[in-house]
Amino acid sequence: TKKWTFLSHHAHVLIALDRRPDSKIEDLATILGVTSRSVVNVLNDLVDGGYLTKTRVGRRNKYSINKDAKLRHATSGQKKVGDLISSLGDFTE
Repeated sequence: TKKWTFLSHHAHVLIALDRRPDSKIEDLATILGVTSRSVVNVLNDLVDGGYLTKTRVGRRNKYSINKDAKLRHATSGQKKVGDLISSLGDFTE
């Protein structure tokens, strides 16, 4: 059988960053079960889409979530990223 999940890697990155804003790329890769390169691609997508703001702090990047950004799908476009995080964030670890 094919393995699939209800949430994308993008959603999981947002939830993980909300819980632990200082997470390193390697930490996020472990949480998601993907490569660090995949996490970088997801982070870049989220920055490009206006869901994250990236700030350079020393040698690291710090990401801030734009919780007012609207979700992208037509069925959920009236909802905000903050709604997703608050409704699902308590269930992930």
